[in-house]
Amino acid sequence: MNPVTDSAARTLRRFVLFEAATFLVAALIHAGFIVSGYEHREARIAESVIATVLMAGAAITWIRPRWAAEAGLVAQGFALFGTLVGIFTIIVGVGPRTVPDVVYHVGIVLVLVWGSGVALRLRR
Repeated sequence: MNPVTDSAARTLRRFVLFEAATFLVAALIHAGFIVSGYEHREARIAESVIATVLMAGAAITWIRPRWAAEAGLVAQGFALFGTLVGIFTIIVGVGPRTVPDVVYHVGIVLVLVWGSGVALRLRR
């Protein structure tokens, strides 16, 4: 990798690790470990799976730097799809409907789209 590509891969890795960390925190909140009153089993499971996929994507950026863009796109695409499903469950009343849940979903969609843009630029 050249210095510009290496820098972009590091930026992408930071995005994916940050996203994974936020999903992990959300899962811990929905498990009742950080804050009580927001427990939700299905949300916890979904957020744990998304965090795991994002961590795997981040690991690939270290193990196979040439695959960084693809790993970032796949991991963030999976997370974005899962988050959109979460927004749908909020809208139909199946998922948790608290203000923090809505704010988190909107915010993480923006971050995931931004991070996907970084991955797309790296791909070029």
